[in-house]
Amino acid sequence: MTTAFFCLILIFTIFCVQHSYAQKNTISAVFVFGDSTVDPGNNNYIPTISRGNFPPYGKDFDNHKPTGRFSNGRLVPDFVAEFVGLKKNLPPYLDLSLTIDDLMTGCSFASAGAGFDPFTSQLGMALTQSQQLDLFKEYKAKLEAAIGKERTDDLVRRAGYLVSSGTNDFTFNYYGPIPVRKKAYPTISQYQQFQWQLIEQFLQDLLDEGAQKIGFVGLPPMGCLPAIITLNSKSPIFGRECIESYNSLSRNVNQMAQNKLKSLERPGTKIVYADIYTPIINMVEQKTKYGFEEAHKGCCGTGLIEADFGCNPKSPLCADVLEYVFWDAFHPTEKGYRIIFESLESLIQNNLA
Repeated sequence: MTTAFFCLILIFTIFCVQHSYAQKNTISAVFVFGDSTVDPGNNNYIPTISRGNFPPYGKDFDNHKPTGRFSNGRLVPDFVAEFVGLKKNLPPYLDLSLTIDDLMTGCSFASAGAGFDPFTSQLGMALTQSQQLDLFKEYKAKLEAAIGKERTDDLVRRAGYLVSSGTNDFTFNYYGPIPVRKKAYPTISQYQQFQWQLIEQFLQDLLDEGAQKIGFVGLPPMGCLPAIITLNSKSPIFGRECIESYNSLSRNVNQMAQNKLKSLERPGTKIVYADIYTPIINMVEQKTKYGFEEAHKGCCGTGLIEADFGCNPKSPLCADVLEYVFWDAFHPTEKGYRIIFESLESLIQNNLA
């Protein structure tokens, strides 16, 4: 009896230790920084025209509610939060109705129109990356007041972080109608270096705040965004195809990130590159494989140029959103976002969860 009882105690002790270890290494929350591809509605609460909190945005979201997400439904961070077992959808930090319990499992600080370059955010009337980080600091202070510093530090340490921005730096800023950055950085390679310095500083600052597991999201094939095709194509209506110069730029920027991210890691931290270029270019170039019929136009309006207020209650919609890669002229449909997320599942499982 004594030996049997000792064995039971030993087994129970081992189980408790393993269970405690598993809990300590389970992702505690998801925090997101970036632009409209990961903004679930922060821009609803700041003075800006870059909003998606009106129909037909959100037509396939829960209760057909336009939350501020720039799509017909959910975004990649929503799928991530659900995948790691935290909650179905990741809310915007600026939503004042959020409780401490809501905040403890994560939120997004992203802002539609933002870029790593603060001038990009100024043009888009968005929160700069620095302002987003300030909100994270505010978040930590709120949590410390509610649950104490030790629990807050542990939560922050075990959380997963996603950073998804940079497209607007090129599409709206450098190649946009206001040539401020082009004058300061005459070549695109010079501006790329400038942008990387800003990325590096943001990631260092995020590490300083306690982040240990960061997923850095690369650029999409910018030349396949419907609005970029429209603005740069010799035939914007018929024979639409991706603009290779923009796609080439995306690949160059992404390669730079892949080459340099590891050098930013510190002991006990991990920064991984998340490739969204490949799943999006695959959807565009092999659309029928994924059940799509249209890959060069958005579902909303003409699908050529509309986004934000251009996609509104008076805009006509496509007959079947499931046949479209893009919802508006810049952002994927929920189906498109789900396919992007599915391509990242193993990366998330192995590095962030």
